[in-house]
Amino acid sequence: MEGNASNKSLFQDYLSTGIYRFPNVNAVFLDPVRILNISYTNFSISPHLYYTRSLPNPCNGEEKKEEATGPKEQKDKKRKRKTNNSYVPNAKEELAHKRHMEVRPFLSSAYEAFLKEPSLLSILCSLKDNTVYTKADNALVDNRQENDALVDNKGENIPSFIELGKLWQAPLFEISFHRQVREESVQGEIALQEDKNVTCSLFNTLIENRSNDDAITECLSSCYILPRRSSFLMSDINQIRRLIPACPHDRFNLILVDPPWENKSVHRRSIYPTLPNRYLFSIPIRQLAHPEGALVALWVTNREKLRTFVEEELFPAWGITYAASLYWLKVREDGHMISELDLAHHKPYECILVGYIHKQGNDVGHKLIAKMPPDKHVVISVPGDHSRKPPIGRPKPVRGLELFARELSAGWTSWGNEPLFFQQSRYFSDGRLQSID
Repeated sequence: MEGNASNKSLFQDYLSTGIYRFPNVNAVFLDPVRILNISYTNFSISPHLYYTRSLPNPCNGEEKKEEATGPKEQKDKKRKRKTNNSYVPNAKEELAHKRHMEVRPFLSSAYEAFLKEPSLLSILCSLKDNTVYTKADNALVDNRQENDALVDNKGENIPSFIELGKLWQAPLFEISFHRQVREESVQGEIALQEDKNVTCSLFNTLIENRSNDDAITECLSSCYILPRRSSFLMSDINQIRRLIPACPHDRFNLILVDPPWENKSVHRRSIYPTLPNRYLFSIPIRQLAHPEGALVALWVTNREKLRTFVEEELFPAWGITYAASLYWLKVREDGHMISELDLAHHKPYECILVGYIHKQGNDVGHKLIAKMPPDKHVVISVPGDHSRKPPIGRPKPVRGLELFARELSAGWTSWGNEPLFFQQSRYFSDGRLQSID
């Protein structure tokens, strides 16, 4: 009975936070949509447009389809090819296999704990439903009515910020939004004046929504939603020093980095521009870190060459001391991993390397140690759009900075060449139009 009550309490916490913490296991399950929606007052992210990966969903009657690898004759020929049983892995492959075997027990334990939670498994099939989570009554409210007023009529002609930033006209592009101006009277009372339309340059300008409410902005005939207390700088890497606050105590104690690592598959499919490793050395991590110290979390792929580059070159150049590795285990809506755990390539997990920058005086600091994540911590979630990572580190009250961001979060500063990508209004539902009984 106590176990059932405990599990029920954990599930209730999940409904309000989007995080399910497995008891006695170093792992959590995340619902990114629930977590991100905490950043918004009047709007909600549409789950249907978050979970856009074409993953099989047996819950909806879909059968797993075989990959289209060609006619049956071609498959038979492939089977007849001789395999080289005498292949000897090189040093990098051996090291990658060793890393995998070290983390495998943690991944397996986390996945087994996940499969033992029927409440989580039962909710996976409905993750894509257009539902709005309401804090008022801890319920899921059906939101199948689309809000045409929010979805741009030019839905397929959304501007590419990456391409716009390359144009000579880039300094001329502007973003505008309504801002309420508060005025304090002599008696200390707060009065609202009329809304003022604020317009500023879209590129190379730190833009802030300092209010405690969502802001609706307009840029190039498209609407974008800014969460409360959020800010962003849209620029290329040459302008990144504009992020450094003038006051050292306004700097950041949690820095999340998701570089567009060079990748043959991404380059071939032209999904997004990649960045050569050498450009990462120009990021002023030390000047962005808070004087009391900072945690730095860096997403990396499973390429051993890349892992070695980060550990032996990039982290030392940034002045970061390695502390822990976190793992994102990806599952489908039917509860299965997106691929077999022991595949040599295309593993069902990605890694986050976490380190810290010492506070001034070469001391780590007690507050920083308290926030240090446990090593080999596993995060389980259903993946969203390509390269869209789950919201790690939110919504804790930190001075957070995300580099190479494609979306915003309340209380965070985001930088990249397209930080408004997922802020376009088509990705949202208007919570103000929902009637909650």
